[in-house]
Amino acid sequence: MAAPVAKSVSPDPALVALHRFGLGAKPGDDFGKIAADPRGYLKAELKQQDIALISPDDPRNAGLLDSTAAIQASMTAAAERRAARDQKAEPAMRPTAMDDPGGLTETKDKPAVPRVEADIYRDEAQARFDKAFAATPGFVERLVGFWSNHFCVSVAKAAVVRASAGAFEREAIRPFVFGRFADMLLAVEHHPSMLFFLDNQQSIGPDSRVGKRRGRGLNENLAREILELHTLGVGSGYSQADVTSFAGMLTGWTMAGRKGRLGEPGTFVFNANAHQPGNAVLLGKTYPGGGMGQAEAALNDIARHPATARHIATKLARHFIADDPPPAAVERLARVFAKTDGDLRALAVTLIDMPEAWSTPLAKLRSPLDYVVALRRAIGSTAGNEPQRSLRWLKALGEPLWQPPGPNGFSDQTDAWTSAEGLKTRLDIAWQAAKQADDIGNPNEMLASLIGASVSAETRQAISRAESRQQGLALLLMAPEFQRR
Repeated sequence: MAAPVAKSVSPDPALVALHRFGLGAKPGDDFGKIAADPRGYLKAELKQQDIALISPDDPRNAGLLDSTAAIQASMTAAAERRAARDQKAEPAMRPTAMDDPGGLTETKDKPAVPRVEADIYRDEAQARFDKAFAATPGFVERLVGFWSNHFCVSVAKAAVVRASAGAFEREAIRPFVFGRFADMLLAVEHHPSMLFFLDNQQSIGPDSRVGKRRGRGLNENLAREILELHTLGVGSGYSQADVTSFAGMLTGWTMAGRKGRLGEPGTFVFNANAHQPGNAVLLGKTYPGGGMGQAEAALNDIARHPATARHIATKLARHFIADDPPPAAVERLARVFAKTDGDLRALAVTLIDMPEAWSTPLAKLRSPLDYVVALRRAIGSTAGNEPQRSLRWLKALGEPLWQPPGPNGFSDQTDAWTSAEGLKTRLDIAWQAAKQADDIGNPNEMLASLIGASVSAETRQAISRAESRQQGLALLLMAPEFQRR
């Protein structure tokens, strides 16, 4: 099966707003009204107060836990599971006649302790999907997805991360989507989910009290990924010596354990006894010893480094415009980043105002997450098993929620998603969605409400010849115009 072919002409501005920036049209969207002022349509969403937050006041979100409570629940469950395994491993004791005069006692294994992490993950996924399905036009949710993938954690790492990944996004990403990059960076690197994901609880200053007593040393994972992925980027001039020095500065940044010796279990704590003492040098600058503030000062500096501005600008332009982003667009974003001290709202507005965003053809294939959300928005609310259905689709498409293959996140390149197998899976999912839709309208009429005037003659003809409404809807959901952003 060939990949959908992108048009070479300038795209419909309404489709740019809904696909390039947003999460796709919903039935009832007015393409004509959107096309009349597409930039204003996008900017209106940015002006809504707390638009990026998932509100705890919403009754649907009443069961969500903050990261501390989620991690504590996971710790408690893990302890109970260990106890259950230990008890199961003990040889069964034969009852005595006094214990069981009739000799009829049966030894039965206790039921397994429920995986509370799976329940927490499911609730977080539902809240995430609900937010995306309801958003208009969804540019803010696209930004949340971009930053969540940039500063990713993986639920495959451990049960603690599975329990806290949703809270990590709600606490360290969403509140800062329109703030300063430096503030988001500090929130991310302080968060227990990130510290656990990148093994910083295992990093001990060799010359610290703990290091000398236990003979433990550095784990450089967090330091390396901050420099390589979160800020400066590959080839930006830092050395292995910088990584090692920065790892020493980050020692002591950890999560309090279940026994609470360092602080409330599941919270960020600074363990001074594990911190590498003394001055440290990073990128030619000396940072005096002094505890947690040493690494915080370094994070604030690299957040404002020119290489960080270019790295973030390139990734934003690639995500929202093209796999090979226009150099002028990257330069403009980098200048705004530097000029505004990393103001992420200013970067979002710059993206909207950028001429290249409106003239470049819609050539990128929607990522699996964007596709599943767009599909669900298109068919409307459906009865069924949610969020398991959407989670199952994402896993089949190769982008399971909050489970990237590595700390560099999921690929943002079109060719990562255009394999024959991947496109066949999309077709299968489009057919499943069409079969499960509660109320299918006329697919020919849905073309206008979901794709607007950009429908090709080939797509229109294929849908008009469909043998059923279900088949017509499935063809619409697989149309090149629906797949591209």
